[in-house]
Amino acid sequence: MDLAAIQSALRECNIDAWLFYDHHHRDPIAYRVLGLPTSLMVTRRWFYLVPAEGEPIKLVHKIEAGHLDSLPGKKHQYSGWQELFDQLKAILSRHRDLAMQYSPNNSVFTISLVDGGTIDLLRGLGKNIVSSADLVAQFESTWTEAQIQSHFAARDSIDSIVAASFKEIGKRVRNGGTKEHEIQQWFMEAFARENLSTDDPPIVAVNANAGNPHYEPHSSHPVAIREGDLVLLDVWGKKNTPGAVYYDITWMGFVGAAPSGRMQEVFEIVRDARDAGVKTVLDAINSGRRIAGWEVDRALTPVRSQRHEIQTASANVTDETKDIENIAAVRLVDTALHREAEHKKSRNRYEQQQAASPALLNHVPRARNQPAYGRGDHRHHADGFLLRPGLIDHFF
Repeated sequence: MDLAAIQSALRECNIDAWLFYDHHHRDPIAYRVLGLPTSLMVTRRWFYLVPAEGEPIKLVHKIEAGHLDSLPGKKHQYSGWQELFDQLKAILSRHRDLAMQYSPNNSVFTISLVDGGTIDLLRGLGKNIVSSADLVAQFESTWTEAQIQSHFAARDSIDSIVAASFKEIGKRVRNGGTKEHEIQQWFMEAFARENLSTDDPPIVAVNANAGNPHYEPHSSHPVAIREGDLVLLDVWGKKNTPGAVYYDITWMGFVGAAPSGRMQEVFEIVRDARDAGVKTVLDAINSGRRIAGWEVDRALTPVRSQRHEIQTASANVTDETKDIENIAAVRLVDTALHREAEHKKSRNRYEQQQAASPALLNHVPRARNQPAYGRGDHRHHADGFLLRPGLIDHFF
């Protein structure tokens, strides 16, 4: 825990204190921010108060009195309910505005971890509970330089594997065919060679399966990949090193000479939405302006009216791809030409961002309760999805 930095951030936000609270490991964010071991047996409530000024204060049950001993501050103990209430009232007497893992109306549900009864208790003591979301973004979800480099390393390995997977699909289709789960297993073997780890294997989904969120191919229900098929590859992984972060990229491909007009149309809707979001972020960073996630979401509004077209696309995929001929090697378009330039652009954006506003550095809140280490701490790579007429097996 970086106490000085947390207190400085509290003063900047004009918040009196950050109150951490847990019972039965309900708040994993608290353990990561404070640096507490997750192996603790927590059968009693504990509180840890970090004031904007002065010494932190611990409140622990007498049965588990040593749980917060690794943290700085004065320790208070309780046993019964009344003693807990009285101690809490005294500890908080000098503070009104308290940041907690709470989100008004549960808007950011990955942050809203404190139970309603505890919020009621504190409000009954006259406290104003505010969300710790911005503090969590700064102290839990900001990547270090080493993590940024681990992301780039994972990117380089996965991009290479994806390019090879396109060729592998084409080769297998030309020589009798393959199945979703077989390509998935091919990916896992490639991951092992590249020292990549993942909590779940990549998704390989054909035709209508591509429209099934979090679809998982399995040998118990094999689905063939054939000429004329639409194929989704959703690939994520991280280097198998401590503190590494994920790289995640999704590609839509077509096994054949060229995708249908309908496929092209739906693809362009999704691509334009992605580009609008990326542009919104880059424009803000380049101008030195702070930006929130809802602003990016709002930038996608112009394409939302077209979403109904995407929802019906999967049902029409098979009918619109019957006449495809001339199968050949599936490949990624122009990856080699873009990788080096993208790496340089990523570093330049990072350096410009760091100079303009340290608070904007690569912070990625995570829904799986592991912002710096779980799958979702990665973000989709921003390389262009390119279409080139004349390539035989056509991936975009």
